[in-house]
Amino acid sequence: MALGDNTLAAARGSSSRGRKPYLVQTIVDLATALSDKGSALAAGDVIPVIAVPKGMMILNAGIEVDTVTSGGTTTFDLGTGVDADCFVDGMDGSDSTAAGTIAQNAAAFQPLVAVADDNIDLKLVTQSGTALTTGKLRIFAVLMDISDTGIGVADIADRDYLA
Repeated sequence: MALGDNTLAAARGSSSRGRKPYLVQTIVDLATALSDKGSALAAGDVIPVIAVPKGMMILNAGIEVDTVTSGGTTTFDLGTGVDADCFVDGMDGSDSTAAGTIAQNAAAFQPLVAVADDNIDLKLVTQSGTALTTGKLRIFAVLMDISDTGIGVADIADRDYLA
């Protein structure tokens, strides 16, 4: 089983007229990621967490510590296959980071458009000291469907043929 088989959540949107931003979230259980990998989690490991289809704009994304990790000194990045740390760069995920701590993108961040199917990925940047075996992180993203809606006007109506 590949790392991420049990952690990847599909992004689902709103089908209502007048597209609007919506929240997608998932909980990454690091014990599940450890089980998926089959060996110790280490610096450089990438865990895919939210599938983002082509044509979606990612307005914001971040990480919240749900359950404190067992990871000694640990840092996380959050990004995509294009830019591994575009949303969060170096969040402290150490065992001393309190539940409820949130990290999100920098003030200079611009929304990101998925030009191909991609994932929002959690990357373990550094890990030392106690092995990272437990903890839960809530990963969230605000998305909006910006794919082509087609032409939204009628060219000819039946009344045009009645003259």
